[in-house]
Amino acid sequence: MIGKFLRKAYKSVPPYSEESSKEDIKQKEQDIGKKLQKNTQTFQSIYSYPDNQDVKIRELHIGGLNKKATVIFISTITDTNIIEQHIIRPLIENSAESKSIKDIVSVQTVATESQIKKILSKINSGNAALLIDGEEQAQIFNVSSFEGRGVEKSQNESLVKGPKEAFNEMVFTNISLIRKKIKNENLVVESTTASVRSKNEVYMVYVKDLANDKLVDNVRNRIKSLNTDVLQNLGLLEQRIEERPRSVFPTILYTERPDRAASFAEDGYIVLLMDNSPDALILPATFWSFYHSSEDHYLRFLYGNFTRMLRIAAMFITLFSSAIYISIVTFHAEMIPPDLLLAIAASREKVPFPAAIEIIIMEIAFELIREAGLRVPSPIGPTIGIVGALILGQAAVQANIVSPIVVIVVALGGLSSFAIADISMNFAIRLCRFLLVLSAAFFGIYGMAALFTIGLFYLVSIKSFGVPYLSPLSPKYISSGDTVFRRLLRNEFYRPGYLKPKDMKKQ
Repeated sequence: MIGKFLRKAYKSVPPYSEESSKEDIKQKEQDIGKKLQKNTQTFQSIYSYPDNQDVKIRELHIGGLNKKATVIFISTITDTNIIEQHIIRPLIENSAESKSIKDIVSVQTVATESQIKKILSKINSGNAALLIDGEEQAQIFNVSSFEGRGVEKSQNESLVKGPKEAFNEMVFTNISLIRKKIKNENLVVESTTASVRSKNEVYMVYVKDLANDKLVDNVRNRIKSLNTDVLQNLGLLEQRIEERPRSVFPTILYTERPDRAASFAEDGYIVLLMDNSPDALILPATFWSFYHSSEDHYLRFLYGNFTRMLRIAAMFITLFSSAIYISIVTFHAEMIPPDLLLAIAASREKVPFPAAIEIIIMEIAFELIREAGLRVPSPIGPTIGIVGALILGQAAVQANIVSPIVVIVVALGGLSSFAIADISMNFAIRLCRFLLVLSAAFFGIYGMAALFTIGLFYLVSIKSFGVPYLSPLSPKYISSGDTVFRRLLRNEFYRPGYLKPKDMKKQ
């Protein structure tokens, strides 16, 4: 009965005919003509004027030149006061007959475009276009004014010692933050359109007399070869330009900090920026780039290396704590001192599951608590994490689902994972932890050793834009030796040799 009713209702809906946008595309490929009225009607049709509320088309008469003109702009992304005071009013009040448009208006940047598609792209980027009767070129004025938040602290890369500035969603603000740190005429900011419909711009930032030309060409060509309608932010761009998208380990570094991006650019790396992205992508990236923190060099030599030692220890604890517990309890009980073995056996006496099942249950619970704490509103996020962990852990132990030592092991590994600051590497280590747990459950320490060896082979095989992932450790390159530990600043003589920079020496 219900199915029959639904079929009748479906049949009563008129079918939609397939429409094509080929005519619109063909129209945009053309140049504007000399007739102002026809040009104005063309742009009115493209922008669905006056239904499109924020698109403004103002017709006026240019005094002195005795010509009709039309100003087209989008009010929500332009500074309307500049348009009124420095474009429209000077044009109307002009009395000179021989002045050019550039001499009449008083805005910072004036350019000309003749193709409709290019004019539309400029208008959509916050510019104003002036169409003049009898002229086959449009005057383009830079009057953009996008809304955005100010410069704030970094959320994911917080430091105790060092600058507190972070990128925001305004790309020109981000570029200015980098230029504030690199006052060099060789700092180049290239712009490339990376999407067909949305016309999203990707900005390549590099130091011309340091970055390798082949590396710059490689990145530029890879961005230009993208064939996609929409590319809103750097997170989507990263997935489209990386060499091995199915790789567990990331090959492009993400950062929210202008000081970190600037330091990489000064070593010969390339920085990518986009509108709508409060971050930057740095490439190529090696494994050590994800392990390092920008605070390492702000601290004194001993302090910075001490934090690195803690970080590398935390990474190994995260990877191996749960897997070693499973291996020893299941296969290698003889490795445990007798007193500790008796304590573990007593705590697991009433637990009905094997050690591997216990660990997997608690690992999944920990990951769920972590994800829930991130997604709920920020005022109650920490409460969810603390209360959830206490309730789940205590209740699971009292219900004899897991033993108390398993809660300790999983909590130790989970807390250690927070020492890995980079988001992508954090995910990679957490996924590898599950693989090591499974290998330990089936083959014990031998399985862990085999999987770890395979992982090393895998890391050696990865390249990021032609750069080996474990360089300069493997293969060996001339560099400052900044891998597991760093040197004294006065002893860091060289830039990374694997980048083939134009100038190797720093000092």
